[in-house]
Amino acid sequence: MGSRHGTGDRAALEAALERGDYRRVTSVVIAAGDATYEWYTAGSGPETRHNTRSVTKTLTSLLVGIAIGRGDLPDVRTPVAAYLPIGSAGRPDPRKEQVTVEDLLTMSSILECDDLNAFSSGHEERMYVTESWRAFALALPVRGYPPWVARPQDTPYGRTFSYCTAGVVLLGAVLEEATGRPVEEYAADHLFGPLGIDDVAWARAAEGAAMTGGGLELTSRALATLGGLSLRAGRHDGRQVVPAEWLAKSTRPHVEVDDETTYGYLWWVKTLPGPAGPVRSHYMSGAGGNRVAVLSDLETVVVVTSQNFGDPDAHSLTEDLVVRHVLGDG
Repeated sequence: MGSRHGTGDRAALEAALERGDYRRVTSVVIAAGDATYEWYTAGSGPETRHNTRSVTKTLTSLLVGIAIGRGDLPDVRTPVAAYLPIGSAGRPDPRKEQVTVEDLLTMSSILECDDLNAFSSGHEERMYVTESWRAFALALPVRGYPPWVARPQDTPYGRTFSYCTAGVVLLGAVLEEATGRPVEEYAADHLFGPLGIDDVAWARAAEGAAMTGGGLELTSRALATLGGLSLRAGRHDGRQVVPAEWLAKSTRPHVEVDDETTYGYLWWVKTLPGPAGPVRSHYMSGAGGNRVAVLSDLETVVVVTSQNFGDPDAHSLTEDLVVRHVLGDG
């Protein structure tokens, strides 16, 4: 089912979705200025919550920015050790005392943690079966740099990227220690509440804390509202919800992922091809092809919720949808 609100002809997109060209995509919302296009797969609609997996990580970045703006957390240079016993936990190492909030935000800490490497000590699947995810993350060893991995000093931004869900679990623990409140309460008061978002379902870590690394369920409209904060310098209905400076800083490159992609503070940053030339994008991304893409040049937010879990083409399918049907002419 689809709906149009003055965004022009989306017939080609809708036909592609109905044909299943993008497989198990469950919703698409395109918010461009005052115009919004929405499509939902059969059996779902605007009130349906979607588990967008690691899209949650970017919301954790927003919460860190809010905490710094409110003075609950000093700044990104703050060491994790100011709140948690990272240096003495599990495998003690004084070097871990130097891990900062910024290291975790940029997926570039010295912790040996790589969700894309099945042999990594910090792989998320190893964390999920432990009794305490916080303890698991604190106990991770210091990483090494085999010959095929660039050392930080040899990279464009002085950091080496390593995708690490456990690090974002640690950020959640830092937030709770710094604010003295459970993450879900802090988020309700300072992020979701001001945005009018009240239908929220957090996943839980093994010890019961809100899972800041993935699994948060929100509606597609709520995701579009959250993405829209970046277009409005953090403001919503005349209220400053997230500091403008934080959004500007967190959506610019801080570490190189590959030749085409960089990473900010839990935001992916990539230039996409458009018919009139390159288009800047920064986006939240989750397994299965879930994406909340902010196209600043076009003042547009695109939400794609998808259940292409385990599909090696999941993210490329979503990107094709955005490039072909939002940036292009279908």
